[in-house]
Amino acid sequence: MKRLVSLFALLLLLCVTSPAYAQSILRDAESEALFADMSRDIIKAANLSPANVRIVLINDPSINAFVAGGQMVFIHSGLIDAASNANEVQGVIAHELGHITGGHVPLGDRMAKGATGITILSLLLGAAAMAAGSADAGVGLMQLGQRAAMGSYLAFSRAQEATTDAAGVKFLSGAGVTGKGMLGFFKKLQQQEYRWGLKRGSDQSYVMSHPMSGERISTLTADLQSDPAWNKPSDPEIEARFLRVQAKLRGFVSEPKDTLRKYPVSDTSVPAHYARAYAYHLGGYPKEAAAEATALVKAEPKNPYFLELEGQILLESGKPADALVPLREATSLTNFQPLIATTFGHALIATEDPKHLAEAETVLRQAVARDQENPFAWYQLGMVYERKGDTARAALATAERASMSGDFGRALPSAQAAMAGLPQGSPDWIRAQDIVMAAQGLMQDRKKK
Repeated sequence: MKRLVSLFALLLLLCVTSPAYAQSILRDAESEALFADMSRDIIKAANLSPANVRIVLINDPSINAFVAGGQMVFIHSGLIDAASNANEVQGVIAHELGHITGGHVPLGDRMAKGATGITILSLLLGAAAMAAGSADAGVGLMQLGQRAAMGSYLAFSRAQEATTDAAGVKFLSGAGVTGKGMLGFFKKLQQQEYRWGLKRGSDQSYVMSHPMSGERISTLTADLQSDPAWNKPSDPEIEARFLRVQAKLRGFVSEPKDTLRKYPVSDTSVPAHYARAYAYHLGGYPKEAAAEATALVKAEPKNPYFLELEGQILLESGKPADALVPLREATSLTNFQPLIATTFGHALIATEDPKHLAEAETVLRQAVARDQENPFAWYQLGMVYERKGDTARAALATAERASMSGDFGRALPSAQAAMAGLPQGSPDWIRAQDIVMAAQGLMQDRKKK
């Protein structure tokens, strides 16, 4: 209970000290796998490579999605909560891909100038550093993040939106995905506009950056309904997975009492168990949370995400040794998925048993090699090196983490310390040299400005 209270204090501190426009990126292995699978064919239909397009989940209760340059689609948690099914989210993704293919970059220079630290969290992972009993480690984790521009962004023109809607329809058709979800979501937005009192021709609608939803529905209905995929059922597996991800997200971002009201104990479905597990855990009821996780694992013993949840609850309840079995199996079943492997590596370290350090190093090195945006993995790997007495590689891990979060004032001396202790010309020495050169260049540019 003390750890959970400390976690909530840290979250409050983060919210208070961060700028109003700072947002958190929610990283979760199951969610990212779902987004990749449900968007793959749509991305291909847009003549883009699924390997280069990322769907990123933002912790924000508003119903919104946007692109920010490159090939990244940002979706607010509020949109996932509001969606009735996965097909509606596919319609949103298709629309946003239209902005990418159309070269519409809504953030531009203001995005760069308004850059702010964005904390990278996995669901429940924000509490992981607490499992070792270190409040300082928890603070360090919550302050980690990447320098990314998430400030206010330029409004899209109505002409761009109309073009993007048409592109989204084309991409859905090319992927053989029904457009019922796209139309359904526009109808949801239309109801929201009615609640806001926005009407066609009103002053409010004139200044809106997007066309009124009613106009979009009228324009797109004929094309969507005439498409061969209109009456094609949405993929039932994708839809079932979406309900699970939606439930766990609600359990993580909502007040526990609200989650338990939406998913009462009388509901014995998998999504309900999922949502309640997170609600109980965040609310400080470890026994109830563990019972919900146990029910999930019993229903699907080989589901890696259920095993991951079971392990996380045990880890964050102060039982890292007990967490090793489910986390090891989850890591194996997902072929060392980086986020899951990072949690497993942390559990190995949290046991404080020296015999687990070698395995933790192997697991965490794989995690950082396969995920370039995982500062918590570098933090844990640095702890492994410190306990092994490898101060040079511990410094390199600190440099990697600081570089990732944009803290080049810390990255530079850490990388220099790593170079001093590593064999010259070795891969780790070369990587430290790269960080030194990049940090020096960026710091010089800042001085000039």
